[in-house]
Formats: sequence, C-alpha cells, structure tokens
Amino acid sequence: MSHICVCICTFKRPNLLQRLLIELAKQDTGDNFTYSIVVVDNDHLRSAETCVLKFSAASPVPIRYCVEPRQNIALARNKAIENANGDFAAFLDDDEFPARDWLLSAFQACEKYQVDGVVGPVRRHFDMIPPKWVVQGNFYERPTYATGFVIDWTQGRTNNVLLKREVILPGEQPFRPEFRSGEDQDFFRRAIARGRSFVWCNEAQVFEVIPPVRWRRTFMLRRALLQGSVTVLHPTFGAREVLKSILAVPLYFAALPFALVLAHHKFMTILVKLFNHIGQLLALLKINVITEPYVTD
Repeated sequence: MSHICVCICTFKRPNLLQRLLIELAKQDTGDNFTYSIVVVDNDHLRSAETCVLKFSAASPVPIRYCVEPRQNIALARNKAIENANGDFAAFLDDDEFPARDWLLSAFQACEKYQVDGVVGPVRRHFDMIPPKWVVQGNFYERPTYATGFVIDWTQGRTNNVLLKREVILPGEQPFRPEFRSGEDQDFFRRAIARGRSFVWCNEAQVFEVIPPVRWRRTFMLRRALLQGSVTVLHPTFGAREVLKSILAVPLYFAALPFALVLAHHKFMTILVKLFNHIGQLLALLKINVITEPYVTD
C-alpha cells in the first residue's frame, strides 16, 4: 500500500497549526494508502514543539517533529523532504486545513492521470467577518481550474500539492534558499523542464485561514513588495518584465485617485499591483526594503 508523508512548515503559529493537525487526523484514505506527518519548525525557539507533542500523544497518525533554525521557507521545505518517508510527499501551509477527502482526491487524480503530482485549490476562510472591501476586491482568492488541467510552472505551488517522491532528484535541494518567496514556482519550473507533468484536482480542497492581521493595508503592501522583489530571481525575468514595471509604476500612480473615487477595494487592488512593480524595480537596484524572512504583520 502506498504511503504519503504530509509535510508542514510552521513559524510561530501554534494555534493555526493545532487546527491543521486535528483536521489532518480525520483524513479519509479509502483504504488506498497510509499517511504520516512531518512538521518542520522554522523557529529556533521551537514554538511549535508543545503543539506537536500534544497532538502526537492523542493521535493515531504518526508524526515527526524537527527544527530548521535558519529562517528561510525553502530551507524549511528541504528539511521536511529530508525527514519524509514513503512514496509521496504532500505539502500544506500551517495556516491552512484540509477537507476530509483532500488526500484521497489528490491521490486518485494522480493515479487516474498518471502524472508526477497534483495541485489543488486553496480557498479562503474567515473566522471573523472581514471588511467589505477585502471581500469585494477578491483579496486572497486564488484561481481554480478543471480537474485534469495540466498546469505550467507559474500555476505550481506547495500550499496544496501531492508529489511523487521520484520527482525529487537524489542529492538535490528541491527548493532553492535564495528565494524568500516563489521557491515553489521555481521548483515546478525545473521539474517541468525535466519532463515531469502535474495536473489540477479541483476536488482536493484546502482552506486558508485569513486572520485580521492580513486585512491590514500595510500587511498587503509589504507582502507585495516582497513578492515583487523575488520575481527578479526567476530565469524567465528579463528586459520585457523590466520595461513592463517601468511603464506600470507611473500608470498605476496616475490611476490611484480615480480608483479611490470609484471604490476602496479598487484603490487597494491597484495599490498592491503598484507595490509589486516597485518591489521588482528596487530589487534590480539591489535595494532590499523587506529584510525579514517572513511578512507576518
């Protein structure tokens, strides 16, 4: 019987991690596979250890806890792979929780389409009612596709994925630590270039918790700067993208007053895009305005 190791990287979010582990313990396998969990704590103070030990004492699902003290999401993901066993590795983020048939749906899709991995939808979840502009602007909404759709590297991500272990080359660091964000797209780009194929499974759902801190405008703008800055690390980033950002910055600046008159969610949508392009241009000038490894507030 196939075995799946669910990999979770966490950083100072024990309450959200606890919810995730509780829901993971309820997975319906359909007697198609067994599964275990690896938690990588990216906090050198081991803030997730108590949560994991408490879960381990009460859960029939085997779980392994390890620490990556260097704050870097790629290094944390690599540590998870090092400590994972089995035929498949699945990834979730610590601020998510899965539907009960998440693993089963992804596993069945991987078998049906005979592919190297399956990516699924991440749907936003609010524990409290957010401001209307957050909902109206579709912030934190992600695109979805029909089941069986063959994805390209730009659609690949590790916040909901099931991978065959053979996709990861022996002795290779699957995720490159120079990426502070977007390390998952870089992984998919290289894997697809080697001939690996991945499909979408719309039934393999997970839900991302959107707490009030992520409704803050400053959070959105800081994250946009970070995401823009790492875009320039991709080998596909070139003169065309540079020109696009140079042209986009003044155009978005000019559009801001009109968007503010129309609606606040339109104003924030343009402002986030503007900061993304500014992040790209600053990175090209070797200016790093976001020095922290994670944007958390």
